[in-house]
Amino acid sequence: MAHRVLTETVVSISEHKKNPMATVAAGEGMAVAVLNRNEPAFYCVPARAYEELWWTTWSWAASPMPG
Repeated sequence: MAHRVLTETVVSISEHKKNPMATVAAGEGMAVAVLNRNEPAFYCVPARAYEELWWTTWSWAASPMPG
């Protein structure tokens, strides 16, 4: 079965377990897909990227509705 990977950088779960901070560094500020048996298991998202995503996502929810 084919799986869409939404990042440019991927690592195996074995590589990630050996050195999680190297996984973060490999993404150069962007998310990294962590694969388990060649399928995306999760995305490793650096704190700054997550914070930007959170603020972008929730800023519209906190703003008043027009009209």
